[in-house]
Amino acid sequence: MEPLGLSVGLLALFVAFGFMVGVFFGFFGMGGSFLVTPALLILGYPAPVAIGSSMAFVFGTAVIATMKHHDVGQVDYKLGALMFVGIAVGIEAGKMLVYGLEAIGRAELVVGIAYVLLLAAIGVLFVRSALEQAADSDGENDVGDDDIPDIAKKIKSYNVPPMVTLTDGSKASMWTISGVGGGVGVVSGFLGVGGGFIRMPAIYYLIGVPLAAAVGTSLFGALMSGAVGAFTYGLDGVVDLGIVTGLLAGSALGARIGSAATAYVDEDDVTIYFGIMLLLASLAVALGELATWLAMPVLDTMSFVLLVGSSAFVTAVIFYYGAQAIRTHDVEPTAAPEGSD
Repeated sequence: MEPLGLSVGLLALFVAFGFMVGVFFGFFGMGGSFLVTPALLILGYPAPVAIGSSMAFVFGTAVIATMKHHDVGQVDYKLGALMFVGIAVGIEAGKMLVYGLEAIGRAELVVGIAYVLLLAAIGVLFVRSALEQAADSDGENDVGDDDIPDIAKKIKSYNVPPMVTLTDGSKASMWTISGVGGGVGVVSGFLGVGGGFIRMPAIYYLIGVPLAAAVGTSLFGALMSGAVGAFTYGLDGVVDLGIVTGLLAGSALGARIGSAATAYVDEDDVTIYFGIMLLLASLAVALGELATWLAMPVLDTMSFVLLVGSSAFVTAVIFYYGAQAIRTHDVEPTAAPEGSD
């Protein structure tokens, strides 16, 4: 018997991996969808199936996260709605690119290489941030939640019509909003990610929305990206509901545990491990590509063990620090990190 079209072992694997991704989401505020597509590619799923299933997973996690931020008034629904057209067009463009590459037999290769670069870049940023944390610990350069960076103020100073008034009363050019939505949509449709690691900084630095609202609005954008992506890929029959169900079941529990851990563990203590994990994930995807080029299945096995093993290690590190804090009672609960997909 194969529940949801998957063997019991494979379903358990997706639940376990979803659990780890959920822990990262709850603790770091990042949905981890950028780990799902590479994992599915390493397991041998075609690029359209890997991307479509990942988009459906993004939608499920973003719904939960958006509701959380809605409760505290940190979602600019007007801005999200204005970005929708750009997101939808961008996702369709990204999907067409995937299918174009699939037609010439290069989709897995190109998407895999893109992930090698993406995971490496994000990993370097996390490691660099962790190493620089001590120098920035005096807090002199901190930006308040209601402030916006200078570059955003500069962009907002140019009145390029049509101008629209956002929920917070500020104005932004529709061209900027559409550009952000379209650019993130292309990335989402091509790589099967929510795109929060691009969309949230773009909303903050380019559109000029205060940080807290930028995070919540970015999650609402992930909800729309996931919905549009899952729908468009679903129309082509390439969304595997068994994969999505297993991942969501695990992430629902993992996200709760990860969120609870933020009350006891300082995120800065674990950030460097998360960055190293992303660098190892980049190496894992590279090994998977080499396995295809060199026809060496052993590299595929090494690739998958490296990806899942590094994720499990960081999960264990979070649990370890949490257990230590609870046992010693020497730390005060800290504020939960703001979410992003």
